[in-house]
Amino acid sequence: MKKEVILISLGGSLIVPEEIDWRFLKKFRELIIGQIHKNKRFVIVTGGGSTTRKYQKAAGKVTKLTRDDLDWIGVHSTRLNAHLIKTIFRRYAHPRINKNPRTKADLRKHFAHEEGIVVAAGWRPGWSTDYVATILAERFGARMIINLSNIKYVYDKDPKKHKDAKKIKEISWKDFRKIVGNKWAPGLNMPFDPIASKHAQGLGLKVIIADGKNIKNLEKIFKGKKFQGTVVE
Repeated sequence: MKKEVILISLGGSLIVPEEIDWRFLKKFRELIIGQIHKNKRFVIVTGGGSTTRKYQKAAGKVTKLTRDDLDWIGVHSTRLNAHLIKTIFRRYAHPRINKNPRTKADLRKHFAHEEGIVVAAGWRPGWSTDYVATILAERFGARMIINLSNIKYVYDKDPKKHKDAKKIKEISWKDFRKIVGNKWAPGLNMPFDPIASKHAQGLGLKVIIADGKNIKNLEKIFKGKKFQGTVVE
């Protein structure tokens, strides 16, 4: 039986909101392992979370930082989080973290024997983990990305600034890209970054944006049931 590959972009805000949220990670682990036993395979791309911001802030107090400086701190923060995820899934995860989504190796061979997870992290400056996720979805043949963060829905405008902001349950890539724009910068706070959105649209990917803290909601997504979140396709 062919095994379905699902790409999960796991936001750093879930892994390290301020301190490492081991309670969330324990629940997430249990759910993913259960899905592996149901013949699903996962590529999990980790974000940087508060680790990135703390290091960037500290370095910025000492000296002026370039865009590359900010980016590299972010990249290595995602890699630290990736090692954490690989560790908690040790039995099920490929032993090597993917740090280059454009590697020439046959990535599908990473799912060997009982391995059900490939963990990936940031690559280099100019590449968000959202963009890494779209490239890996293409390489592994995944048709869907589940983007998990600390937001329940995408809104037509910033709900923190606009009381009349409306949540969006379904949206086309064309309309979604009008919301997120076309430029990306380190630390950009968008539900799915502009460059990744352009690539995902070109690939015809379906992206679900949902609150990762809600484990039961994530389970509904896996089961194809009604869930809270925004679907972009």
